[in-house]
Amino acid sequence: MRFLIVGLGSIGRRHLRNLRALGQQDILLYRTHRATLPDEDLEGLPVFTDLAQALAEKPQGVIIANPTAAHLGTALPAARAGANLLIEKPVSHTLEGLDELREALALNHARAMVGFHFRYHPVLAEIRQILTEGSLGWTLSGRAHWGEYLPGWHPWEDYRASYAARMDLGGGVTNTLSHPFDYLRWMLGEVVYVSAALGKLSDLELDVEDNTDALLEFANGARVSVHLDYYQQPASHTLDLSCERGRILWDNADGSARVLPANDLNSRQIIPPSGFERNEMFLAEMADFIRLCRGEHFEYCSLEDGIRVQQIVAAVRQSHAQDGQRVSLA
Repeated sequence: MRFLIVGLGSIGRRHLRNLRALGQQDILLYRTHRATLPDEDLEGLPVFTDLAQALAEKPQGVIIANPTAAHLGTALPAARAGANLLIEKPVSHTLEGLDELREALALNHARAMVGFHFRYHPVLAEIRQILTEGSLGWTLSGRAHWGEYLPGWHPWEDYRASYAARMDLGGGVTNTLSHPFDYLRWMLGEVVYVSAALGKLSDLELDVEDNTDALLEFANGARVSVHLDYYQQPASHTLDLSCERGRILWDNADGSARVLPANDLNSRQIIPPSGFERNEMFLAEMADFIRLCRGEHFEYCSLEDGIRVQQIVAAVRQSHAQDGQRVSLA
């Protein structure tokens, strides 16, 4: 099959390496030459600076890895050309144009995945299974906490120029670290109400928010708070869920989780497989995208999932603008 990668920053390069690792060699590149990484790993690959020309080569799959605000500008022409899409999260920076993308995919019999790669974390998948089976009863409440230090993400570039730090590129911590909104939906079901506050607390040079605190209320009655920030040192990413008959604690630092039944019997630790490392999530995601392009049908993070996360992000911003009032997602 033929694949086209749009955007060659760090995530675009990762997808390129993973395509090659999975045996795919017919790879095209569309770029604007604004990437800050060296070009050695791109040698020998066809490079286009005109998207229409690249799509005329009829790739079966297009990987959208450019800045968030540019996603729809490339995803729509690709969908109209009949290509399947892997869109990096978030699917866009606003809700505008997403209905048009949905219609273009349907009209051309194509499908889209959204790159919320934490769905491929083996321990989070096992937590989801525990919650689904109900051995701990209903989930009542919880907290997801993700704090990062933005200047440390890409040491090779000025963080102030990155998409994550710029409003014009669709940045801000709510969009950029939106993974918990997706994996909580994946585990607990639909979010029906959101209340939130966000803003800029640090002295980082940004024109976007560097912290968000949101309370998500789910259709099953669970209430989970989500904290996101760009300034925490050292970083941490954790999840704490309280159920009727116990708790589940997950820590991304080592990928493990503790399952603590209320009676303190049969408590256990879930650890990732031996040798597990972060890229395995992206590799599994890419393997699924290849399956998608082959026409296979299976559970995956769909465009509708991506749109739902963007609706949550929009509700976070609306609630903040209304002094934290509760916003319905009915």
